[in-house]
Amino acid sequence: MIGVMLGYVQVVDAINRRIGRVTMYGLFAMMAVLLWSSISKTFFLPSLWTLEIAQFAMVAYFMLGGPYAIQMGSNVRMDLFYGGWSTRRKAVVDAFTVFFLIYYLYMLFYGGLGSLAYSFGYWGDEPYSFFAGLLTGSEEIGRLERSSTAWRPYIWPAKLIMVTGIFLMLLQAISEFFKDMARLAGHDIAETRV
Repeated sequence: MIGVMLGYVQVVDAINRRIGRVTMYGLFAMMAVLLWSSISKTFFLPSLWTLEIAQFAMVAYFMLGGPYAIQMGSNVRMDLFYGGWSTRRKAVVDAFTVFFLIYYLYMLFYGGLGSLAYSFGYWGDEPYSFFAGLLTGSEEIGRLERSSTAWRPYIWPAKLIMVTGIFLMLLQAISEFFKDMARLAGHDIAETRV
């Protein structure tokens, strides 16, 4: 059983590490969009698309970088007590508290799927059956949701990135639980801090 858990940890950590390392460079794309926004507003006609593209880039940066931040331990912790605890005690507390994170991420994922289905024109309340129906051909994409701004971009790409990021964070939270369980079982887990 530990072997299966460690295999899961290796696969999920490798995927999230690669996605996170690529996502880090999204900051430069966001900076370029905001620079162009400043230049166009100063010297030319203001661009309608720059603010929303910067917001979409920030969503991608935050949501796809989140699993990597969890993996690297970059999330905020209350170090008042935690910092002085032994590795075993940290693993016990983390193994318990990660269930709250998993529950929260699952609720976000379910709500995100509903919102993504809505952006594809689905009006029902069963997003799982809608996406299963898309795969089998029994459902069709309806009228696509658009932003209410003057530029009016489609919303589904940003929502798809959000749902993907939440799903990857959920997988990473499970990976962190497996790491804590392996530590409690006495296995040495090499941290993947890069």
